[in-house]
Amino acid sequence: MLEDFFKVVTTRFNSALSDGENKDNPEKKKNSVNIPKGILFKCPRCSSVCESEKLESNRWVCPSCGYHSRITAKQRLSITVDKDSFTEYDCDMQSLNPIDFPGYEKKISDLKEKTGLNEAVITGECTIHGERCIIGIMDSHFMMASMGSVVGEKITRAFEAAAEKHLPLILFTASGGARMQEGTVSLMQMAKTSGAAARLSQAGIPYITVLTDPTTGGVTASFAMLGDIIIAEPKVLVGFAGRRVIEGTIKQRLPDDFQSAEFMLENGFADMIVDRYAMRRTLAHLIRLHRGVQIPSKEVSKDVTG
Repeated sequence: MLEDFFKVVTTRFNSALSDGENKDNPEKKKNSVNIPKGILFKCPRCSSVCESEKLESNRWVCPSCGYHSRITAKQRLSITVDKDSFTEYDCDMQSLNPIDFPGYEKKISDLKEKTGLNEAVITGECTIHGERCIIGIMDSHFMMASMGSVVGEKITRAFEAAAEKHLPLILFTASGGARMQEGTVSLMQMAKTSGAAARLSQAGIPYITVLTDPTTGGVTASFAMLGDIIIAEPKVLVGFAGRRVIEGTIKQRLPDDFQSAEFMLENGFADMIVDRYAMRRTLAHLIRLHRGVQIPSKEVSKDVTG
């Protein structure tokens, strides 16, 4: 919270400073160029700048350093599933205000208008390279994809649909954790989704999770880490509590790469790291392998390593 506050203060200060310089120097103001928002993308990791169209054609991966930027659920859907194959589940399900949290209904309403979503996850049935599956995609642009009652219910129903139709389930996780505006109701979703994952496992149906940036809090502590196969995008943040909280508790300094996808892989919390442009083929291969279709080892290695 303090980091966000300082970011806002710094932005306002720099903006005021820039306005003051332009006011004192009319010639500089005259020659300044106002670039419309959304035309360029500045990578938060390497600070390189590229055209947004180029970034989109590269699946929203920085062409300079390979940074996998955060994308919307609809963008993820467009680069993952076969065209016109997606049938959405529970699209009209919407959150209520179970504990009468002040301003919650207004916040939800504003986010619906801004994102075009009713909630922080979309679920449904689709094909990936011709392989049928159930898919769920969390969207961090909607309240940081925090898990409230509707998110938990939609994910639970996705598990149940996978069990009923005997189809593999793929969940793309991205969340800040439980939704504080729904109190205990939000925390209950951890047990509910975990129970649904257990029932799917007992039915012998594969469950694949794809950890995207960031996957934290109660989502990590429940269904995100219960996949039969756990995939992560490169260098994404995966964890439960924040670094400073953990360091303050254990009174030790944590490794620099702590809670990164690479750290998770090295310590056995993830099974593989897959670049975004290889994700579709890798997921399709995993589904085929479960069906008993033999995939050439060279082809699988190429997909995983890029």
